[in-house]
Amino acid sequence: MLGLGLLSLTCLHAEDRPLREPHAHDDFVIREAEVPMRDGVRLHTLILSPKHSFGPLPMLLERTPYNATRALRGHASTRLEATLGNDFLGHDYIYVVQDIRGRFQSEGDAVLYRPPRGPFNETATDETTDAWDTIDWLVREIPSNGRVGIWGTSYPGWLALAAMREPHPALAAAVPCNPVVDVWKADDWFHWGAFRATYAFDYIYDMETRQDEFTPYPREIQDVYTWALGLGAADTGMGVRLDDRHPMWQRLMASPAYGPYWQSVAADQWFDAPARLVPALHVHGFWDQEDIYGAPAAYAALEKHDARNDRNFFAAGPWYHGQHFSDGSHLGAIGFDEDTAKRFREDVLRPFLRRFLHADTTGLPAPVTVFQTGLNRWRECDQWPPDGETVRLYLGAEGKVGSSPPTGEVFATEYVSDPAKPVPYAPRPNWAIDYGNPTALAAWRRWLVEDQRFVDGRPDVATWTSEPLTEALTVRGPIVAHLFAETTGTDADWVVKFIDVFPDDSPDFAMSGYELMVSGDIFRGRYRESYTEPAAIKPDCPLEYRVPLPPVNHTFQPGHRLMVQVQSTWFPLYDRNPQTFVPNIMRAPPAAYRSQRHRVHHSAGHPTHLELMVDRGASVSVKSED
Repeated sequence: MLGLGLLSLTCLHAEDRPLREPHAHDDFVIREAEVPMRDGVRLHTLILSPKHSFGPLPMLLERTPYNATRALRGHASTRLEATLGNDFLGHDYIYVVQDIRGRFQSEGDAVLYRPPRGPFNETATDETTDAWDTIDWLVREIPSNGRVGIWGTSYPGWLALAAMREPHPALAAAVPCNPVVDVWKADDWFHWGAFRATYAFDYIYDMETRQDEFTPYPREIQDVYTWALGLGAADTGMGVRLDDRHPMWQRLMASPAYGPYWQSVAADQWFDAPARLVPALHVHGFWDQEDIYGAPAAYAALEKHDARNDRNFFAAGPWYHGQHFSDGSHLGAIGFDEDTAKRFREDVLRPFLRRFLHADTTGLPAPVTVFQTGLNRWRECDQWPPDGETVRLYLGAEGKVGSSPPTGEVFATEYVSDPAKPVPYAPRPNWAIDYGNPTALAAWRRWLVEDQRFVDGRPDVATWTSEPLTEALTVRGPIVAHLFAETTGTDADWVVKFIDVFPDDSPDFAMSGYELMVSGDIFRGRYRESYTEPAAIKPDCPLEYRVPLPPVNHTFQPGHRLMVQVQSTWFPLYDRNPQTFVPNIMRAPPAAYRSQRHRVHHSAGHPTHLELMVDRGASVSVKSED
């Protein structure tokens, strides 16, 4: 490994100086390289190699738009473990981090979520070829055992999936964590057609204003709820604050439906016939506030090719976005009785990488390892979701929810949705995502587990609650809400939340009456018939909306109650639906924003219900009344 040391300072120009001076007590060495791609563009790459190791080592590669030098974390240390923090998996790996093209110190043009070569990318390169060329250079130029693993969280997770499309022969393992997979269905930009306007605005301004640094938007009002409420539609409000340096915003404004462009960058649609199945560990957080769709979808896309069930793995914990590399002992007010993230890293991640990067013959993790919230224990199984029994949970009259279908003919619960007074997605103030502000960042990370009593009782939030459970009920896997609803308008959003209500006299006093959202999501009504072709809703007509909710692995304990909430705004995270159909909602005029009456039906003819998967043979008996 001595050949990987820093170049002598005497032969360097000022602009070529290393990231930091070498020290006699360093237990690792740093190399910076400009790795050439097939089109001549050079990508800045940071290589951290342990000094004291036995035998050739595998490499762990992360490709990132977020500045490769951040791998050093600004922490001056002579120890690689202290430098890498929780990314450190031992002295038996070479750690490699690379700026993708056009970002920070890499050459080329920057494109957010660069499409694969094809109709939307007519060049000869994409993230797949750049990963291939990088791995090819690494195994030629860096002494190693010839095996490379690629990993990353969020956008780097999407980049890891891109490397798996046409994998280099040396790519031996992949760990896409909380990956962005489908930005329209339920990851970064949209959730089932509803636009994450403030989230997208902040991210795009931060990433596209300058290519070599982050540029936070200097918002004049810190409460984003107040700031966004006065701006109107996304493009005519926020959009005027952006310019031609922000092409992703223009793409979003022109393409609010699920068109060919969004489908081309959806990573779960890349693997119909993979050339080779790279061993992969898909890492998911049950309360991922940014990319809750990605990991289960990517796992499912590749699982059908894993005939022996020994190359495609899934792990899920009770985490916010990226918490698997942080402290996993709690999220907001919810505690888990152990550091779940550390347990995952030690018992799942390490053995997976040992097997495929070191050819270690010791045990593999189970095909699926998931944390069971509500009980605070881990569960291993052969597939996700595990086999179970599908049951229905019905909304009933007088705010009741239960397992018996309604028998009455005309029952509905109504509320008025006013775009001028939207329901907040989290307790106010709603701050922007600011990684330099611990208070704001903590609020963003915990919003999915906030006590929903902050909106319970609002006249524009409809609520149904069960009687206390007499025995435990465990729900596993995806949930689908079949919502029979009508509106006086011609467009509407529907938010469905599935909630665990703690007893009013909980042994943990602080949790008494807590309303924990176990799963919830939003659906834009104009896409009821087609994701690709929006259509006006027929007013005053009960219609069925199929609302996919994120998967869960949760036990509702005896004495707890089941709750379902339905509302039509989740602001300012999601833009307001004007509730009057316009061809492009991004440019809805002020006059289109109108208060409308919505009705959720729960009758024999229109039985609104949640479709759940429970443990086979489990008793699901929750009383409901018409």
